Amino acid sequence: MVRIDKKANRLYVLDTNVLIHDPAALYHFEEHDVVIPMTVLEELDKHKNGMREIARTARQISRTLSDLTAHVTPQEIQQGIPIPRVTGDPAGRLRFLCYPDLAPLESLENSPDNRILAETCRLRDERPDASVTLVTKDINLRVKAAALNVPVEDYLNDKAFDDLDAMIEGAKVYADAGRDGRSLWESLDVEVMVERTDGHTFYHLEGCIPEDWHVGMLVSDSDNGAEFEAIVRSHGPSRATLQLLVNYRHHGGVWGVHAHDSRQNFALNLLMDPTIDFLTLAGSAGTGKTFMTLAAALQQTLDGKRFERIVFTRAPIPMGEDIGFLPGTEEEKMSPWMGAFHDNMDNLLRDEREGSSSWNDGATRQLIGSRVQIRSPTFMRGRTLNDTFLIIDEAQNFTPKQLKSLVTRAGRNTKIVCLGNVGQIDTPYLTANTCGMAAVVERFRDWPHAGHITLKSVERSRLALAAEELL
Repeated sequence: MVRIDKKANRLYVLDTNVLIHDPAALYHFEEHDVVIPMTVLEELDKHKNGMREIARTARQISRTLSDLTAHVTPQEIQQGIPIPRVTGDPAGRLRFLCYPDLAPLESLENSPDNRILAETCRLRDERPDASVTLVTKDINLRVKAAALNVPVEDYLNDKAFDDLDAMIEGAKVYADAGRDGRSLWESLDVEVMVERTDGHTFYHLEGCIPEDWHVGMLVSDSDNGAEFEAIVRSHGPSRATLQLLVNYRHHGGVWGVHAHDSRQNFALNLLMDPTIDFLTLAGSAGTGKTFMTLAAALQQTLDGKRFERIVFTRAPIPMGEDIGFLPGTEEEKMSPWMGAFHDNMDNLLRDEREGSSSWNDGATRQLIGSRVQIRSPTFMRGRTLNDTFLIIDEAQNFTPKQLKSLVTRAGRNTKIVCLGNVGQIDTPYLTANTCGMAAVVERFRDWPHAGHITLKSVERSRLALAAEELL
C-alpha cells in the first residue's frame, strides 16, 4: 500500500478522461501534487491498442509516465516524483495510488468509476490534513462524488476563456454612434491620416485607440448600410492602421455571391485576402459560412489559379445514433457527412433562369471533382498540404489537440478556414469554451495573418431564424 506523506497541502486525483482530454494535464497543477490511481493506469492500458485518436493519446500518456519514472528508484516513486516545470516555480509531485486491500463502496457495483471514487474516499480519510480533490470531466462521476461528500472539480485548465466571457466576435460595429448626433469618427478621439497605396486605402490613426480593438478585426459604422468598413492591420495603445475593405455587395461579387451586411462583406474580404492564412468563421446555422467559403475557394482555385485544389473535411460525429460502418472509398465513406458541401454546391452552380443546377451534370462534377477533394480528418496526420485551400467544417467538434494536428498540415501557399458554431457541439466533454474552435480563435487573436468573424444574419428562411431564437 502506498502512503502519501504529509507535506502536500493539495492532492489532485486525476480521472482517466482528464488525461485523455489533455495529455499534458500533469503539468498544469503548479506546486500541487498530482495523484494517479492504479485504476486509471489500467484503463489507459485498455485504450492503448488501435489506430484511433484515443489509442494514440493513451500511448502518448504512457510514454510521458515512462519518461518520468525512467531514472528514479522505487523508493523515490513512493515519495513522489518531482514534476518538471519550464519556469523556476516550485513543482508538485506525481504520485501513484495503489490499495491492494481496497474495499468497494457499499451499494455500488465494482466499476472503474466507482473504484476511483473508493480510492479517493480512502485517500481523503487517510489525509485529513490535506485537501484531496477528484478532477474529472465525467458529469455523472462528479454528481456521485458530491453525494459521497468528496470534493470534485471539472478540469478547467483547457478553457480558452472564462464562463463569464464569450468568444470574440471579431467585429466592432459602431451602430449606435449616430444616436447622440456623433459620427463614428467623432466617437473616436484620434487624428486620421489617409494614404492610398497600390489600389488600397489606409487610415493611420493616432490618439486614444480603443482597448477592445485587435489586429484582424472589423471596424464598421453600421451592420447593414455601412459607409465605412475597414480591417485593423496594426494596433497599439496610441496608434492603429485600418485598411478599407472591398465592397462585395455589388458588381460580380465572389463566384456570384454577394454580401448582405458588414459581417458577410468582412468574411468575403478575409476569404479573398492573400495575406490571411488562417480564418475562423463562427455563427449559427444558416448564416452562410459554408456557402461563402466554397464560393471564395472556387473563385481562387478555378478562376484565380492561386490554389491547385480544395480540400474539404469535417469531424464525422453523429448527432444521433451511429449508422455503423460505411462501404466504399474514403470519399464515399465521407459522403454522408458532406450534406452541407453538396447542398451548397447545388446552390452555387444553380441556373436561376432554368431553376436547375449544373452540379447534377456529370461533366461538371468531374471537372470540379478533379480540384475538390473530400477527406477524412483521420487520415490527415503526417500530410503536408501545399497550394491548398483547406476547409475544416464543424470545427467546434474537434478538441484543441485534434485541430492543432489539422492546422499544422499547412504547407507552402495554403489557406485554412475553420467553420463552426460553438452552440452545436456533439463531442462528449467539449464545451463552448474548451472546444478546438474556441482555442484557435483565442490563440490566433493577435496574429497578423489570421482573422475571425462571427456571422449573425440568418440567410435560410424565417423558420430557421425563428428556430435559432426560440429552440
